[in-house]
Amino acid sequence: MQLSFSTVIATLAAVFAVATPAAAQFCSQATRFGVVNVSPTTLSPGDTFTVTANFTCAAQFGVHPQYTDYYIEVPVNNNGHEPPILLARRTLNASSATPLFDQFTTQLPYAYYFNTSTYVVMLDTTFPQTGTNGSLYSVVGGVETVIQIL
Repeated sequence: MQLSFSTVIATLAAVFAVATPAAAQFCSQATRFGVVNVSPTTLSPGDTFTVTANFTCAAQFGVHPQYTDYYIEVPVNNNGHEPPILLARRTLNASSATPLFDQFTTQLPYAYYFNTSTYVVMLDTTFPQTGTNGSLYSVVGGVETVIQIL
């Protein structure tokens, strides 16, 4: 039996196709703690908005969220008078039909906002890691998305 170059290439392609999961996607390091989106992104106090978090890429990095905290924060040039505002603290249900997604609707609090500040909705993801002796400990990582508050 003689192997040709095209036979070798076809065989390698078949091996890689089997070894690569169909659902795999490219995930950047920026998505290792999840991806958070807000709709709409321009808000006034009292407005209702939806927050959606996707942990598909986080799972590929070995991050399996236990708890999620969502805040409104001023990420840079905070004048010291704007502590984070907690929007929601949630526990993800690993046995649910969609354990890699979280979504909720909430109302923008009637807090004091500064027109000159940039705001973000911050997602802090708490997840377990295994220590050097095999015991579990919790780690927190975060991602954010920009919103405008009028």
